[in-house]
Amino acid sequence: MKKIFIGFIRGYQKFISPLFPPSCRYYPTCSNYAVQAIQKHGAIKGSIMGMTRILRCHPFIKGGYDPVPDAFSIHHNREHQHSHSDHEHFHEH
Repeated sequence: MKKIFIGFIRGYQKFISPLFPPSCRYYPTCSNYAVQAIQKHGAIKGSIMGMTRILRCHPFIKGGYDPVPDAFSIHHNREHQHSHSDHEHFHEH
């Protein structure tokens, strides 16, 4: 099931994301975060984490470095706070 979910995200990254300008406020990008969360926490919990991350990604948030935590959580990973500009090299959401 993890491979199916990750396959959908990879399809989005390859075919849909390039059609839009970069807009993710976080690093890793929301789609990469979702893939990492699914790999680390399984299809269901990882998908929940990915969806809550997308909901947190909006113009009114500072953003920045927000890696997938080791423990399941739907909150911003406050252990790792770096400037958004530290990771300007990403392009997909």
